[in-house]
Amino acid sequence: MQYGTERTIMTDTPAGMPPTQPPRHKGLLIVNTGNGKGKTTAALGILLRARGRKMRVGGIQFFKHEHANFGELRALRELGVELTPMGDGWTWTSRDLDETQAKALHGWATAQQKIVSGAYDVFLLDEFTYLLSFGWLATSEVLAWITAHKPPMLHLIITGRDAPEALIAAADLVTEMREVKHPFNQQGIKAQKGIEF
Repeated sequence: MQYGTERTIMTDTPAGMPPTQPPRHKGLLIVNTGNGKGKTTAALGILLRARGRKMRVGGIQFFKHEHANFGELRALRELGVELTPMGDGWTWTSRDLDETQAKALHGWATAQQKIVSGAYDVFLLDEFTYLLSFGWLATSEVLAWITAHKPPMLHLIITGRDAPEALIAAADLVTEMREVKHPFNQQGIKAQKGIEF
């Protein structure tokens, strides 16, 4: 046997890949859900990675106050990434839940325009699962709209707790964040700059 003259030809199908279907590209529907911290942070990691590949990225934050200036928003602006907060704060701090709902629904209308615009390769719907779990939007209607209107190569990321089962079933990639320990819950440590905001 002479070394360096043999070739190995891979004939096995990669784990999880149906043997009759060749690998292909498509725009993924990605869901980050669960009670643990890190759903938005993981999504922002994808935006950062995509931006490093010169992809066009953006998103809507549905509950963060429209005048928010958190660390991730500052950093993304420096990178030329548009992530737009459109809410009035969280539902548990809302003075007018009808206004909170109206702002969130306006955020969805804005997101729909941006998704179909063809201006993005990756788009984030941050905190969007709450619109579904609160019953402000019907999951079946949202999924039907995504199926009909999302550009085929657009990667769409949805974050938030309590993702409906239908959304999980429709998604290509689902990650559930599970809280093991949290500094506030176990030690009363307040949210800290650069970590939570």
